[in-house]
Amino acid sequence: MTLNFEEEGSLKLPLECEALARRTVLAALDFTGCPYEAEVSLLLTTDEEIRQMNREFRDTDRATDVLSFPMIDYKEAGNFDFLEDRKDCFHPETGELLLGDIVISKNKVLSQASEYGHSPEREFAFLITHSVLHLTGYDHIKENERLLMEQMQRAILENLGITR
Repeated sequence: MTLNFEEEGSLKLPLECEALARRTVLAALDFTGCPYEAEVSLLLTTDEEIRQMNREFRDTDRATDVLSFPMIDYKEAGNFDFLEDRKDCFHPETGELLLGDIVISKNKVLSQASEYGHSPEREFAFLITHSVLHLTGYDHIKENERLLMEQMQRAILENLGITR
């Protein structure tokens, strides 16, 4: 798996972000049954920057915790079968599945960890897990989808040994 990791802003999280991100992405992809090696880009940024992105891409003028930009439209969440015939979904040099981009607000990682009473490590891993599920076609618009995503997120974090 390739993780394109980038961090901007002076705020630093009190954890090994790149290593934890790599472990979390791999655990989430394993859990979804992704049969391919994959490429994901992760940007850690500030509330100000993510607010600007949220305004530009979602017409919502506020900072958010995580943004997901999937490269693939799935007909069925977590079903990778159709990709066998889609060469445009794979990196031409590495052959890895191009899943998409994740943007996380470091400010939100810290504030939400405090608000929810758990560690920054847990919040960071949760946001990555949540986003990887979006990158593999899952959503939480409908109640049944939300419940499924919550169940999957809990299981992935438990598999990583990251609990509240």
